[in-house]
Amino acid sequence: MSIDTLKIRRVGIDTYHENVAYLNRDCSIYRAEGFQALSKIQVSANGCKLLAVVNVVDDNSIVHPGELGLSEQAFKYLHVDEGVLVTVNHAEPPKSMDAVRRKINGERLDQADFNDIANDIVETRYSKMEMAAFLVATGQNNLDRDELLYLTQAMLQSGERMDWHEPLVADKHCIGGIPGNRTSMLVVPIVAAHGMLIPKTSSRAITSPAGTADTMEVLSHVNLTPEQMLDIVRQERGCLAWGGTAKLAPVDDLLISVERPLGIDSQGQMVASILSKKLAAGSTHLIVDIPVGPTAKVRHMRQALALRKLFEFVGDRLNIHLEVMITDGRQPIGLGIGPVLEARDVMKVLNNSPDAPADLRQKSLQLAGRIIEFDPDVRGGQGYAIARDILESGRACEKMKSIIKTQGEKEIDLQPGKLCHQVCADREGVVTHIDNFQTAKIARIAGAPMDKKAGVDLFKKLGDKVTKGEPLFRIHAEFPADFNFAKKLAQQNSGYSIGDEEQVFKPLITF
Repeated sequence: MSIDTLKIRRVGIDTYHENVAYLNRDCSIYRAEGFQALSKIQVSANGCKLLAVVNVVDDNSIVHPGELGLSEQAFKYLHVDEGVLVTVNHAEPPKSMDAVRRKINGERLDQADFNDIANDIVETRYSKMEMAAFLVATGQNNLDRDELLYLTQAMLQSGERMDWHEPLVADKHCIGGIPGNRTSMLVVPIVAAHGMLIPKTSSRAITSPAGTADTMEVLSHVNLTPEQMLDIVRQERGCLAWGGTAKLAPVDDLLISVERPLGIDSQGQMVASILSKKLAAGSTHLIVDIPVGPTAKVRHMRQALALRKLFEFVGDRLNIHLEVMITDGRQPIGLGIGPVLEARDVMKVLNNSPDAPADLRQKSLQLAGRIIEFDPDVRGGQGYAIARDILESGRACEKMKSIIKTQGEKEIDLQPGKLCHQVCADREGVVTHIDNFQTAKIARIAGAPMDKKAGVDLFKKLGDKVTKGEPLFRIHAEFPADFNFAKKLAQQNSGYSIGDEEQVFKPLITF
């Protein structure tokens, strides 16, 4: 073995969307090249190149001095066998970091700047720290609308684009922030049963206890390749898949891997993320749901209207027919918060069960109805009645079962976590307020979405009368540590306020 080569060793560590390499401190290359922990290196083997962040190891049982350890992410990226000889060199800093620094200093970036940044991120030239710097620099109100358009275009061009060869490809997206809001899993089978094409690619949770992909994964496989998606949608007219495996706007998935632990979810990044993903998925017609409420992501009507203008500005210039619906975001939608509990609610609505959550059913029908009205053969105002007929006739349920089977049905178990604790009212009165953020946080601390059975099961909604000691909700968990943390959090703040009927926060909008 040459002094400037090392043997690859697979180190079984999940570094989540970041290539990490491990060098022994006694490695001759480490000493000769002056590598430091968290510096970037370039690994070359058989014509393949990998950029990775260095971690320094003092334990020979992890990596020997003559080896280069690779995390699971890096090992898959390099695509070589263990024991293969590789060369290691310093990596050149990404040139586009100059643009990030200019943005930090308040300068305006152009399309070329955003293209360079997106390309460097996709090519793994950015560490997570560098991506965090970009997110902070462009967060909140630091992007004007033209920059937002440039960012969306750069994210869109970072990966593949699907072409369904049809004039109308429908989709819907909620900006999030409302626990339990699993309308997509009802809208897709209703719209597909109507015959319209609706290939739904969804994200996993960023800061919530469940995303659509997390919940759909309770019922079927969601990690579909573009080829699998094409086959499923040709057969079913719809699907519910995770967007990450389809390589659609992949820079978005890398940025989300940093946004999630930091809890960052700025409006500019959100608009670019949503529209780049939808355009990459081949959508031509899109409904965007913006819930408004005191503990939603959007808390004031003026903020919702400004966000709608941003969506419409970017959508118009990227040639997608886009309509924004501003909806009631005062409280969670449905009764369950967490993948299994939300899947249970969805199936109850599809099965027309008498105890199905009425708010989830109603909102889903409104959204599906608006999408159905994209159909040129449907007159305006008829969409809701068509959607309701499809649901009540059982056609939506049959379509969902068919989609689940075609995507790969799982052994479905809708029983929530075995560890449970009821949180009860401390006084008699009426539920006047439910904190979306707090109820979602309790569900996350309980283990959702990683633990599919964890979450919060709601018994009371806004305006409901309660007596002292009556259960408001139940916490479910799979593991004692999560369970105890969630109980403690709920004891500190349940997220519920009990008062008089006139104190109930009135909706800013109604359907």
